[in-house]
Amino acid sequence: MASHRRLIHSAIFSLGWFALIANAPAQTAPPGPASNALATRLVADPRFRGAVAAFDRDFDRFVAELIKLTEIPAPPFGEGPRALAYMGMLQEAGLENVEMDAEGNVLGLWRGKTGGAVPLLAVAAHLDTVFPEGTDVTVKRRGTRLIAPGIGDDTRGLAFLLALIRAMRSAKVETAGDILFIGNVGEEGPGDLRGVRYLFTKGPWKDKIKRFISVDGSNLDLVTNSGLGSLRYKVTFRGPGGHSWSAFGNVSPAFAMGEAIARLGQLSVPKKPKVSYNVGLVSGGTSVNSIPFETAMEIDLRAVDPAALKAIDVKFKTIVGEAVKLENATRSTENGKITAEIKLIGERPSGTTAPDSPVLRQIAATMGVFDKVPVWETKSTDANIPISLGIPAFAIARNSANKGDRSHSLDEWVDIEKTQAVKDFELAAALILSVAELP
Repeated sequence: MASHRRLIHSAIFSLGWFALIANAPAQTAPPGPASNALATRLVADPRFRGAVAAFDRDFDRFVAELIKLTEIPAPPFGEGPRALAYMGMLQEAGLENVEMDAEGNVLGLWRGKTGGAVPLLAVAAHLDTVFPEGTDVTVKRRGTRLIAPGIGDDTRGLAFLLALIRAMRSAKVETAGDILFIGNVGEEGPGDLRGVRYLFTKGPWKDKIKRFISVDGSNLDLVTNSGLGSLRYKVTFRGPGGHSWSAFGNVSPAFAMGEAIARLGQLSVPKKPKVSYNVGLVSGGTSVNSIPFETAMEIDLRAVDPAALKAIDVKFKTIVGEAVKLENATRSTENGKITAEIKLIGERPSGTTAPDSPVLRQIAATMGVFDKVPVWETKSTDANIPISLGIPAFAIARNSANKGDRSHSLDEWVDIEKTQAVKDFELAAALILSVAELP
């Protein structure tokens, strides 16, 4: 049966069906013999088998650390307590040069056997969650399910990295290249990828990392190789304000903003590759019987293609300018005109690591050993930053499909059924270690 599945998957792989996913470039290339040989040798190595067995034996500790980390709140810009705890865990796991950088990322080094001859691989999971300070993060257990805000996204990724390091050390696994393990800050919304952005643009490792893997997802069949780019703005409309009766006829920031929102909503944008826009927040005004002197809206623009993102950005800014101009022409400006301030509050670059790149050819080959075919996916993750810089990068999941759900909700959950968890560990570990072996 396994041989039959391999033949089917091999045929699918050759046809390139695995790349036909919405919004992602349909690029395919079967791995070469060397990639297949590396993957087969790695998975069959007694030390790799020993690492999987070590995780099996150590499973209760993995669960205990997952609960411990989840119950340390890590709201946006408030990751400090969890980062300190994680730093201690990385030290206890036996990594070298464990430290916290100036942005708050926690890092530790696994030494390879070649002394730097193989490019440095960085593997990261993010410390932050989307939940504000004061959220109850107590873990509840129902059978094999653990339920708590942030337990999957991405606390399970953090716990997985700790378990991987310990399993590798227990089984005396040797890697050709060094691996930099990272618990990074600022992946979620308001964080704007600040942790990994610092890592690649300002931190001491910025010119040394040549490959990057983010462990952040919930389906190991999916590999996020395309970064979904986004631009986020707060647009503040201002005017003279006034009483709704006595100043009636004067310009209003509310009407200008309403015009801008209506025009944005009428824009036609490409479906493939997909482009999106959204008005997420609106605010302003002082009372029901006052013409507001200030209103504001927060906008999210997204696209895979950098040129498409730039195009929707230009259209959006043109719409704001036209709405202001129309309001000033429609009503009285005797007491002052409408103005609009467009402030950038978030920027995530886009790009793609091609499926035919050596790193992703190796990922495909390694998944093939497990009778799996990768589905290339487009999402916004920490991998956006290195991808945009031309560094081979991608994101993989922390567990398999249907073993976690409800991310960003108060009833977020993960399934810790041991048999499947060990299988998930085996595949994720093989993917990471196969990249660490690439020359």
